[in-house]
Order: sequence, then C-alpha cells, then structure tokens
Amino acid sequence: MKTVIIGGVAGGAAAATRIRRLNEKAEIILIERSGYISYANCGLPYYLGGVIENRSDLSVQTVEGMKERYRIDVRIHQEMIHINRDRHTVTVHDLLNDTEYEESYDRLLLSTGAHPVIPDMEGVNLPGVFTLRTVENTFAIDDYIDIVKAKNVVVIGGGFIGLEMAENLIHRGMEVSLLQRGTQVMNILDEDMASFVHTTLRENGVNLILNADAQKIEQDADGLLVSLKDGCRIKTDLVILAIGVIPETSVARDAGLTAGIKGALVVDDQMRTNDPDIFAVGDCVETVHLVNGAKVHIALAGPAVKQARVAADVICGKDTHYKGQIGSSVMKLFDQTVSACGMSESQAKRSGIACDSIVLTPSDHASYYPDAAVLIMKIVYEKETMRLLGVQIIGEKGVEKRVDVLACAIYNGMSGDELWQMDLCYAPPYSSAKDPVNVAGAILENIAEGVLQTFDWKQLELLMKDPDAQIVDVRTQSEYETMHIKGMHIPLDELRDRIHEIPKGKTVYVVCQSGLRSYVACRILHAYGYECSSLSGGLRFAMHVLNDVHYSRETHPCGMDR
Repeated sequence: MKTVIIGGVAGGAAAATRIRRLNEKAEIILIERSGYISYANCGLPYYLGGVIENRSDLSVQTVEGMKERYRIDVRIHQEMIHINRDRHTVTVHDLLNDTEYEESYDRLLLSTGAHPVIPDMEGVNLPGVFTLRTVENTFAIDDYIDIVKAKNVVVIGGGFIGLEMAENLIHRGMEVSLLQRGTQVMNILDEDMASFVHTTLRENGVNLILNADAQKIEQDADGLLVSLKDGCRIKTDLVILAIGVIPETSVARDAGLTAGIKGALVVDDQMRTNDPDIFAVGDCVETVHLVNGAKVHIALAGPAVKQARVAADVICGKDTHYKGQIGSSVMKLFDQTVSACGMSESQAKRSGIACDSIVLTPSDHASYYPDAAVLIMKIVYEKETMRLLGVQIIGEKGVEKRVDVLACAIYNGMSGDELWQMDLCYAPPYSSAKDPVNVAGAILENIAEGVLQTFDWKQLELLMKDPDAQIVDVRTQSEYETMHIKGMHIPLDELRDRIHEIPKGKTVYVVCQSGLRSYVACRILHAYGYECSSLSGGLRFAMHVLNDVHYSRETHPCGMDR
C-alpha cells in the first residue's frame, strides 16, 4: 500500500506516523510546501514575544528525524498542483528546482490546511505588512522588526492570532494598536464575556480600537499609514493581518472533490472525501458540531490530530469513526486565561435552539487558602431539557481544568443539573469542597426544579429604565455606597425584619454583588409569598459588561488617541 500525504504540521505528520505504527511495510510519502514538516504552529506568536527563545524549538519533528525514526519519504519545498484522480497520481511542483513530476498513490491524504484571509484593500502587499501562519512568516516578521527597529505595530483582527500577537509584541516592548471591525474581539465568546477580554487588553497597554474598518495601508516617509473608514489614520512601523483563515482546497476542488463551508472539503465520519481513495483532515475540511449537528469549519490543531488518526486507521483497514467536535479552545492573554467549548449563547440562538444561560463568579480554590482568584463562568443550556450547550470561562488559574470537565460533559450529552453530583478533586490549593463545576450544577438544578428564577444584564439594563420596576439591592451599606443602581436597598441580614417595606403584586428583582445573596434573598421572599428573580452573575458582572458594551458600541476614532 502506498499513501501520499499532502501537507505536514498537525494533521499530515500525525497521519504519517500513525500509518507507520500500524503498518511497518507501508510506503508513505509526505509532501510539504514549506521547509518545515511538523512545527508548533500555535507557538509562533510566543517566539516573536521572546517566550520561546530558539528558532529550533519551533520544530516538533525534523525532516531527518521523521525519515530516520519512521522511514517516511519526506519531501519539503514541494507543492501539489494537480490531482489526477483517473490515474491515481498527483502532479507535484518542486519549488527549489522549478520542475514538475507525477507521483502515484493507492491512497491520498490531504492535509493542506488553510491560508490567511487577505482583505481586498490597497496596500496589503507593501513591505512591512505580514500574515502569521508559517515558520517562515514568523522569521520574516522577526527579522523585519529588527531591521527597521520597529517601535509600534497595528494588528488587524481580534481572533486568537490577533490577540496572541498583541500580547507578545507588547512583551517585546512595542506599542500595539489592535483593530477589530465589530464591537467585540473573540467571536467564540458572547459580548458579555468578551468585555472582560477588552479590559485585559486595555489594562496591559493595548490600544484596542473597536468598530475599526481598515480601508487602506499606505507607505509614508516614516513607515506605514493605516486609514480607517471613519477618517482616522494610524502611523505604524508594521502591520499584522490576522483576520482569519480560508481552507486551502483549490487544487482538490479543481479535481472534483466536493466542498462546503468556506470551500472546506466535505468528508464522512471516516474522513473520506467523495472519492473513496482520497481522505482529508485538519483545517481544510468541514466537520459536524456535536451540539447541534450542523456542519462547521473549526481550524484547531487538536481536532486535526484526531482526524488524522481516524484517516490513518481507515487507510490501514481499521473501522474507526470521527464523532465531531465542540470547538474546545484556550488562550493565554497576559495574566488571564480565556477558554470556551460548545456553543455560545448567541451561536445557539442563531441555530434556533431555545436556550438560556447562567453566570457565576466562584473562586478557583478555597477562599481561605492564599492567592484565591475569581473565575468568571458562563454556562449555556437548552431550556426544555437542561442539556449543556456551551461554556466560557475567564480567570487567572484553574480555567482550562473546568472547561475540560465541562467539555467532557457536553461531549457526552449531559444535562446541566447533573453537574452538582460530579465527583471532582478537592484540596484547598486546587478547589473547594463544592468545585465551581458543582456550583454551576447546583444553580442549574435549582432552575430546573423551579427553585430559582434569574434575569441577566440585558434585562437589568431595561429594568433600570422602567420606573415601575421593583429592584431590591441586598448588599451591605458599604457596598451600596460604593456603587448602586435605582431601587430599594435592604441588606440581606435585615430582609426578614423589613420585608413589609416591599410591595406585593409584582416581581421583585433582587441584586447583590455576585448572585449568591440575591438567591438567598429570593428564597426568603418566596417563603413570604413574593414572586422573585435573582440577577445572574451579580452587579459586579452586570455593571462591568454594561459599561464596556456602551463604550464599545460607540465609535472611538483611533482608540486611546481619541
């Protein structure tokens, strides 16, 4: 059996080594367009920030290592330009010698990845304008910064790469302006959770400019000039385009392979294309989202490796199937960790799912143990069944641990009210007797049983404008004096004695700092015959979000320079 693999990195390299482990006699050819077959794609921004110091550390596996350990025929600086399905061959262009040849295959595996989105904008080809996708891109940016002694940079795009570049170039000592076309960065998050990312960026010196529609990049005497639609112009030494990626499938589509979302190849659950002898994995394919069953294109290394294993298994005769993905992801952003999996509330609603969410802000470990830090957690669930749909968590420590637990729950179709019984690790340095995941489950069980009704920051915004709304703040006097909104103030410990001050006949909307005391207050009010609703996440969360949303919805020319 002869397998030709097009593309290395996560998918292609993983498939090649898996095939070898399953079949010592298989003929395996790996063709890679760049000079690197297996490198730390996700580590590229950290090299530019100096966290990863040596260029050689970016290579997970070398050409020589792959050949010696796995006896794989590795060919770098070569590019597939045609798939000849009728002859079971591929036409390959040797980029170094500028020659072409045909290579036959029994099975062809495509791991061609994706290429950066280049906007239709004047100036994107100027010196000093870069994308970041390959090791070569990384070294080119690094060299350019040193050559021109760049002091400032404009990053266009607020996804993973854009934010990681912003952080790492700040660490490098540069002034960073981050341009985002919409009202929030990180579209995998809901706008309320994204507001905390905005705060982290601003607090760490990033000039975050939302509603920034870049129109043109020009060369001037001092470097580059980025012009926005609103007339703002930003001088810079360097521009990084981090707008997103498009599946690299043009050759495959020309050969008649079926494509779907964004031109990504359509594959079955064994990673076969519509040609039974051609497989595809990684950023060049569309897969199934396990939450709603929809076709999605999610460009992440983890799924690529799993898909590669499935394809390699099937090529070697095993009956392995890929179930799908839920988009589990995590990112370091200065001193914060941002992580999510499943669907956001906005994504779920766009998919037609009747859903709701809760927000909670527990400590990452026992509050009496030193250095406890707050986790900001948002759990999205299906109203009728309480099925978990997604989670978003931001905090300093313990974030990815909880997201991984909840990813397992979502992957296995658990309902949110089951979470409170999960048997999770506990010791004061790591968690509390009621882990934040258990706390979320307890809240969801209360909602499922009708013990708790909640309202969110959007509803609070409307209630604050309603003169007839009955809002009761149960925080302490000092908390109330520090910050408060319209409504009555009755501290929780005085509620039973002063409950007669609250008129009956309409819903009482109770607020506190984090949501715990308002829940306790609602149980007291319910016992006295009141209809009551508790503010999910509390005032601390809601007011932060409202302040950021109001700020972000406005257009602020040139961000900090306005």
